[in-house]
Amino acid sequence: PCYVPRMGLDWIGFGYAALVASGGIIGYVKAGSVPSLAAGLLFGSLAGLGAYQLSQNPKNVWLSLIASGTLAGVMGMRFYNSRKVMPAGLIAGASLLMVGRLGLKMIEKPHDS
Repeated sequence: PCYVPRMGLDWIGFGYAALVASGGIIGYVKAGSVPSLAAGLLFGSLAGLGAYQLSQNPKNVWLSLIASGTLAGVMGMRFYNSRKVMPAGLIAGASLLMVGRLGLKMIEKPHDS
């Protein structure tokens, strides 16, 4: 018999983590911004770990929610103040989508298998 995993990988979560981390790297390369690099790698790592946890247990949303919620707030304020879509608007928007997605995961009923 074939092995069927309980839950697939959280590809959206890993993609979001890669977006956040690469944003920090790009900020460092283009502007020499060490805080951008540090924040991008920190939040990218937290989002990646959160995606891994979510892949193991679909109800384990807290780390992903904290990381994306924090970024949505911080980058949302930066976007509001600067009106720059790149990078603040993009990360704020992606983070807001993640928060919404994780909120839905929290309220959805577990599937019977």
